[in-house]
Amino acid sequence: MATSQTTDVMQAPVGRVETNRRALRWWLKTVIATLFCLVLVGGATRLTDSGLSITEWKPIHGVIPPLSVADWEEEFQLYKQIPEYQKINKGMSLDEFKSIFWWEWAHRFLARAVGLVFGLPLLFFWLSGRVEKRLRLPLVGLLALGGFQGFIGWWMVSSGLSVRTDVSQYRLATHLTIACMIFSACVWIMRGLTPQKVDRPPTAHSHLAAGGLAFLALFQIYLGALVAGLDAGFTYNTWPLMDGAIIPPDLFVQNPWWINLFENPKTVQFVHRCGAYLLLALTLVHMMQSIRLTPGTTHAKGAIILFGLVCLQAAIGVTTLLLHVPIEMGLLHQAGGLVVLGYAIAHWRGFYGEFPKDQAISA
Repeated sequence: MATSQTTDVMQAPVGRVETNRRALRWWLKTVIATLFCLVLVGGATRLTDSGLSITEWKPIHGVIPPLSVADWEEEFQLYKQIPEYQKINKGMSLDEFKSIFWWEWAHRFLARAVGLVFGLPLLFFWLSGRVEKRLRLPLVGLLALGGFQGFIGWWMVSSGLSVRTDVSQYRLATHLTIACMIFSACVWIMRGLTPQKVDRPPTAHSHLAAGGLAFLALFQIYLGALVAGLDAGFTYNTWPLMDGAIIPPDLFVQNPWWINLFENPKTVQFVHRCGAYLLLALTLVHMMQSIRLTPGTTHAKGAIILFGLVCLQAAIGVTTLLLHVPIEMGLLHQAGGLVVLGYAIAHWRGFYGEFPKDQAISA
């Protein structure tokens, strides 16, 4: 009898921890889904050249769109003062302006929504004692990074308001990369809160290989952002040859040579292609090794799925290029990049298993 009572006392906290973790997982899934939508709307904003339609940063008041003809005229007049209107869109009608304004407004609205979807539940979970100690600093750090990301977004937009007719590709790549880092961290934490089967890894260093693939997937998104920032996807729309060759000429015509990696559209697109080939080759090697050494394990199955996702993403990328980047394919390619990144992070986290359970959580 005494043994049974002792067992009940020991099991109760563990059950409570699992209930709390289940709630945290659903919350993080919602955050991840919202971030996914935010990045896609950001991609649509770029593809429709809508990102400079709102020329002021109003973190609070900006949530309210124009509600009257006078409000719309005021926004339109502000847009008419920037180089993009004067050099590219001069003569645009108010209705045409509205079509680009709504994309940028939706992007900013979703960004604010992510802050609420993340911050308010975190406050509730924290005050009710549902957040384990090991997660408190990482989650607060993510909240702070999300706030900083708002500033980075305005820093990006401001680069196209005075001299340029578009935003800086450097700032665009920074903005997208930070968004993907937040996305990745949420996937990592959610995966760590998920019960999972612990299998023997293929090698003692397989977790490093999986981490390298996740990093390369993130870096490939960064390269894709440079391509988008330079509109490099609208040029050299052939594959597998590029400008008539496997290795095209004039990759390093600008001085110093390294500036071509960031400002020469041909070089930037070529490097993005090479990054895709490298990721495809390394995921293939990782899959073959996992199947050979530990067939049937969760790690081997994860490596197979990751390779399949990378193959699909490569096919989408080539199709997008050949079709001269229609908006639907451009967004599908961006979505595919996020799916590959998210799965690569989850696959990597699988080598470490679930977070150890605390026997009790103090508020």
